[in-house]
Amino acid sequence: MPKVLNRRARIWVGGMALIALGAVGCSESGKGDAAASAKPLPAVTVTVTATATETATPAPAPTVTETKTVKVPGPTVTTTVTKAAASTRSGGGTSGGGTKTTSTCSIRSNAGNCYSAGQFCRNSDHGAVTTTASGARIKCVANGSSWRWSYS
Repeated sequence: MPKVLNRRARIWVGGMALIALGAVGCSESGKGDAAASAKPLPAVTVTVTATATETATPAPAPTVTETKTVKVPGPTVTTTVTKAAASTRSGGGTSGGGTKTTSTCSIRSNAGNCYSAGQFCRNSDHGAVTTTASGARIKCVANGSSWRWSYS
């Protein structure tokens, strides 16, 4: 048993030495803290600014739908007569004013162009008659399973 006591004694002595060294180390570090705590600490200022913006969105206005009934136009041909104005030439003379006849189509494509024979017809143009840009009469007729403009 003496060995056990001897071993216990050594452990106890080692533990007490560690505690003593820890106490000495803490007292030394406390001296440095005392000098540091003597200095005044800088003041900290915190500023918080909050801005809230609310934008009002108006409710959608009611939609007005206008219904328009379009009848299939009958055979209508519009002819426009344009007279050339007299112009002066650099020679001082005037040219004689002539009359130029231009035929315009009464039914135009969605792009604003005159139709020509062989083009497809719109559903609203079935059976209608108009003229080409050159003045030839064309009619929207059934051609197989489609409707096309053809010379009438």
